[in-house]
Amino acid sequence: MSGVYPASARVFRPWKNGGGTTAEILCWPEGAGFDDFTLRLSTARVEASGPFSEFPGVDRVLTVIEGGRMVLRLGGQAHALAPLEPFAFAGDVACAAEVDAPLLDFNVMVRRPLRARVGAGPLDPAARFALLLAPVAGLDRLDLLEMAQVDAGLRAAVTGAPALSVWL
Repeated sequence: MSGVYPASARVFRPWKNGGGTTAEILCWPEGAGFDDFTLRLSTARVEASGPFSEFPGVDRVLTVIEGGRMVLRLGGQAHALAPLEPFAFAGDVACAAEVDAPLLDFNVMVRRPLRARVGAGPLDPAARFALLLAPVAGLDRLDLLEMAQVDAGLRAAVTGAPALSVWL
């Protein structure tokens, strides 16, 4: 189905520090690496506390989807991330996460000057992407939709469903 990135197709790969795994959902331009992507969407299983990789020139929006509690330490300040409350921060600032139990998060990274905003709630059909938070219209929880690429019938069927909407 065009414009649908199924959760079932994701492959989680271990982090270098052993604290979790990440599954890339999409990366633009296709085939880009960590030094030259414009946009990267991924989910991560965070299993242990530890430092985040730094991404100079990149802004991030991180949203805890399920599981334990996460506290991000950025520039000497602690930020407790509540489930389904997106948190935006600069990827070039040293950051470490403290977790009390394994969790799953959704990560949006954009290279400046591109900007991203993430909102939790009813799916907004005007969003560029949507990560479904519940099964709907034959799709599974955590499937990602590229809204401009899905047909009008599917767009209508998922509008208002629980989701993380991403605007660029």
